[in-house]
Parts: sequence; structure tokens; C-alpha cells
Amino acid sequence: MRPMRYLRSLLPSWHDYRSVRRTWRGDLIAGVTVGIVALPLALAFGVSSGAGAEAGLVTAVVAGVVAAIFGGSNIQVSGPTGAMVVVLGPIVVAHGLGAVAVVSLMGGLIVLLAGLLKLGRIVSYIPWPVIEGFTLGIAIVIFLQQVPAAVGVRPGPSSNAVVSAIQSFHDVDAATVVWPIVTVLVVAAIMLLAPRIHPRLPGSIIAIVVVTVIAGVASLPLTRLGALPDSLPRPGLPSADVATLTALIGPAFTVAALAAIESLLSARVAASISDTGPYDADRELVGQGLASIASGFFGGMPATGAIARTAVNARTGGKTRLAAIVHALVLLGIVYLATGVVSQIPLAALSGVLMVTATRMVSSATVRSVVGSSRSGALVFVVTAVITVSFDLIVAVGIGIAVAAFFSLRALAKSGGVHREELPRPARPGDEHIALFRLDGALFFGAAERMLERVAAIDNVSVVIIRMSQLQVLDATGARVITEMIHQLERRGVTVLIKGIQSQHLRLATRVGIISSLRHRKHLFTELPAAVEHARDHVRRTAAAEVRSA
Repeated sequence: MRPMRYLRSLLPSWHDYRSVRRTWRGDLIAGVTVGIVALPLALAFGVSSGAGAEAGLVTAVVAGVVAAIFGGSNIQVSGPTGAMVVVLGPIVVAHGLGAVAVVSLMGGLIVLLAGLLKLGRIVSYIPWPVIEGFTLGIAIVIFLQQVPAAVGVRPGPSSNAVVSAIQSFHDVDAATVVWPIVTVLVVAAIMLLAPRIHPRLPGSIIAIVVVTVIAGVASLPLTRLGALPDSLPRPGLPSADVATLTALIGPAFTVAALAAIESLLSARVAASISDTGPYDADRELVGQGLASIASGFFGGMPATGAIARTAVNARTGGKTRLAAIVHALVLLGIVYLATGVVSQIPLAALSGVLMVTATRMVSSATVRSVVGSSRSGALVFVVTAVITVSFDLIVAVGIGIAVAAFFSLRALAKSGGVHREELPRPARPGDEHIALFRLDGALFFGAAERMLERVAAIDNVSVVIIRMSQLQVLDATGARVITEMIHQLERRGVTVLIKGIQSQHLRLATRVGIISSLRHRKHLFTELPAAVEHARDHVRRTAAAEVRSA
């Protein structure tokens, strides 16, 4: 019964549209606005990935509808994104254009499975500096990927964005380079000025229209987008042999990881900036997986939640999934009615749109906040960004998490300590032969040896009391070190008493051997006065025995 209830929670229902009667006007306005904003981005991301402008449009339409219906957010807008473009570029170079649809299907299946397995909350384990470093790295890569088109040449042969941008300058023609550069500058200026005139002005589409008209009227020597299909392609399973499928397993997992991370981050942002209710992380993964699968069937690209378009949706009044559906239908209308006009857009104009988009991905205030938070946070941020630009996005996230985990463990280790305490007063004869130690904080593999060396090195005592009631974290390594320390002290003739093992640590302490390493079961205490009294009695009996033997 529970599995069926869970599966039903991942499916669309009329409950998703319960407020449409009140919000449909705002949803329609928001959907049309987002559709206009999404058009140049869909075209640009398609071109930048190497899959072509038509792939970007198909993805925005097909994945946009499917993710809106099946996803876990009420206002998430999905489609091709800059981060995915960064991943797809090398895949196209290595495996050809046909690999895009295949990897979209494979990656979508992996994301769908992750949602069914309830892995939606995994993004909450990614540290903030890693996310911001990842975003900065993606922004830099997207910007650099536009440099060749911005100077009117083809990208360099390298798959690395930095190297490719540098290589492209070798082919620059001084006689014609001025026109694409001016186009980029005009687009950037309009996109930056439009929001200052009115917050809801779609600067990107205004810029595209202006430069396209000027380029057409003046017959400027600019490379155009080129012919586009005037309808959606027929759905079908992309062809691939076993060797290709095997080679694409690694890239598919990369695509899936990126799609999951970006979509969940976008959904989380959407929930924080709107009053449309929380998002369902597992359902969001199911929706995004189905969206990429559907996109692959139509020859499109893998899709993710798009933070910028989702934010536009929220700001312009979108309240339900209807807005995201309308956005996709607007793009579908353009496919059937206006591809002839769209085909005349200069590629340099799309590069300008993406360059501005890349710069907007990075907030200087956020960068200052991360860098100023702590030295470890700043290092994690920088390392993640550098590896993202230099190597691979998913590798960057993995290394960033590993570096962040190292610093977290180090901080946790420093929080632990071992402190020698005075025995409760009044003092008794022989108290100098009793050592009372309190273990604080965390005793785990990163701190156990350092903390307990001091206890093991104690001299001139016959009884050691170890207080464990203040110990917050204990792992198997820490428990094993305590066990070895007890054996070491007992071999030297020092009696060890344990006081206050917490209930959550008792099972581990028993299994690893802390309890059995004590000389007697009665050497385990729950109260300090009883342990101290037992220690003092032991010292008295030992002293009396020494007197008799003398």
C-alpha cells in the first residue's frame, strides 16, 4: 500500500491546478513573458552546445511541457541551460551530433530512477561554497564559449573553453571582426539598459530584434542562424550501437548528475522567492528525467530547471504550472509560425545574449560573502571554480565536496578535547594517585589518537576515571582507540573506570570492546560520585596491601 501511495505522489493530479481559477491571468502573462525571454536563450544554448538551434528549441518546447506537468515545483521553468551546454560540447566533439539525443535518453532514465529511489534531498548535502564555485566556473565557461562567435570565427579545436577561446583568435579577420564585436556590444548594452527603463522589459528579445533588423537592412557581413524546421520532428528512438551506448555511460551519468543538481537548486530558489508552496524534490527528479527522455525522443537535448527563467516566471506573476506550459506553447507557436524570421538572427547576437547571461549568473555580493566567510570556505569556492573551468563540472563538485568535508572534519576534530579535572572535594589522602579526565566534543578517526595520547601517557597514578557523558560524537575508530588505551593502562597496572557512556554510544562501545576491556564489569559507572568513591577505595586498599607486604 505504501509503495503505491508513494508512486501516486509522484504523478500529476488536479490538485496541481487547484488555484488556476484565481491565477490564470497572471499565469498567462508570465508564460508569454518567459516564452519571449526563453527564445533567444534556447537558440543560443542549442548553437553553443553544437547540437544546433533547432535542438535548443525542441528541448524548450518538449521538455518545458513535460517538466511543468510532471515536476515537483509549481513555477519551475525547464529547458536547455548553460551548465548543460558546458557538458554537451565535449560529448558532441567526441561522439558526434547523434550522441546528444542518446545521452539525453540515458541521462533522463538515470534522473528518473533517482527520483523513484527518493534521492531528491541529496542536493542538500552540497556545501554552499561548492555551489557558488560551481556556478562561477559555469559562468566563466559559458562566457568563453561565446568568444569565437563574438569575433566572427569558429571555435578552436580544443574541448577546453579557455584553450578554444585562445585558439580562435588565430583565425580572426581584421577586416570583418568589427561587426560581430559591435553586435555583441549593442546586445549587451540593450540587455543592461532595458531593466533600468522598466523591470519587466525583455531586454534579450528587444536586443535580438534590433540587431537582426539593422543587420538585415544594412546587409552587414554577419553569420546568420540559418534555416530552422517549421515543425517539431517526429518522435523516435535515436539509433546507437552497443559500442556507442557503452562509451556514453560515463557522459550520461555526468549529464544526470548535473540535471539533478541544477534542477533541484532551481526548484529550491523558486520556493524561496515565491509564495506558491514548497517543492517535492523526488517528484522534481521524476519530472526532469521524463523531460529529458521526451526531449531525446524528439532529437533534443537534456533539460534542467532554469533558474533565470524560473525567476522571471515568479517576478511576472506565475503561480501555477500553467505558466510554464504557456511558455512552452509560445515557443511552439514560434516554431510553426516564425522560423523564417528567426533564421535571420546573427550568431554574434546570440553570443551577446549568453555573455550577459553568464555575467548575471555571478553576484559580486555573493562572491564577497563566500570569500569573506572563512579561509576554508574561500578555498573550497576557488578550487571548485578553477576545476570547473579547467577540467569537468562533476569532478569539480566531487572535489569541492571532498575539500569541504576535509575542513569540516578538521573543525569537528578541533571541537573535541580531553581535560583533566580536579576530584570532588573534600580532598582525601591518596587523591594524587587518581586521574579524572573528561572527554568533550567529537572522538572520531580524525581526532582520536591526538585526544587520547595525553590519557595514555599519564604517570604516577593507580586509577584513571574517564568521563564520557560530555562526548557528543563517537565512531568506531574512536571507540577502538579507547579500547586500546584501556588495555595499555591496565597492562601498566592502572585501573580504568568509565563513567557516563551515553545510550547512543553504548551499543558501539560494547561491540568494539570498551566494556569487555575493563578489568571488571563493575568498573562502568553512571554517576561520578560512585566512580570517585570506588577509585578512592581502590587506592586505600592498594596502600594497605603495600603496608602489609612491607
